[in-house]
Amino acid sequence: MSQIQDEIKRITASLPCGVRLVAVSKYHPESHIEEAYAAGQRVFGESHVQELRRKYDNLPKDIEWHFIGHLQTNKVKYIAPYVAMIHAVDSMKLLHEIDKQGEKSGRVIPCLLQLHVAKEETKFGFTPDECCKLVADGEWKKLAHVQICGLMCMASNTDDMAQVRSEFHLAYALFKELKTGTFANAPYFKECSWGMSHDYPIAIEEGSTLIRVGSKIFGERVY
Repeated sequence: MSQIQDEIKRITASLPCGVRLVAVSKYHPESHIEEAYAAGQRVFGESHVQELRRKYDNLPKDIEWHFIGHLQTNKVKYIAPYVAMIHAVDSMKLLHEIDKQGEKSGRVIPCLLQLHVAKEETKFGFTPDECCKLVADGEWKKLAHVQICGLMCMASNTDDMAQVRSEFHLAYALFKELKTGTFANAPYFKECSWGMSHDYPIAIEEGSTLIRVGSKIFGERVY
């Protein structure tokens, strides 16, 4: 068994019930994905539309592709027919475009709202206040081809695990607030996407249901 397969099996065996592994395959060749697939992995994360389209065309059709990077509105149409989930929705404008392309594709597209909780400048994501305002405004309820399934965030790029934990904790507190409020009768609102190769055990302790692990499985990226 290859190192990739060993790592897939080791990580998945350690996950609590209700937590899924998104194997982050961006910048990695299709052969690496095939190895992970042979070990039973079916959920993969990509962040570049062109790369995802190529891999979708060439790899097994039972793979669940998650788009985990920043998504430009003009690229949504290329992945709308098959993407299983869009993790990083960071504007109402993007939600409208996903809805429009979902309608054209005849499907409802699961999405996560991206939170900006890190202590560093990052271009993307809603602050907790902005996220609450968007949910409260209710404009998203008119979008018949979008399903808001939860929240996503990235912690600060730091070795201070106490800070990382506090950021995940903040995201989970907001998730719980929305889950008991606006989304109380929405069983599909259940996903918390946080945690990467270096911090996913903490993320799981802080409510994550989707961990996005790449380098720990596939090694350093092949650019």
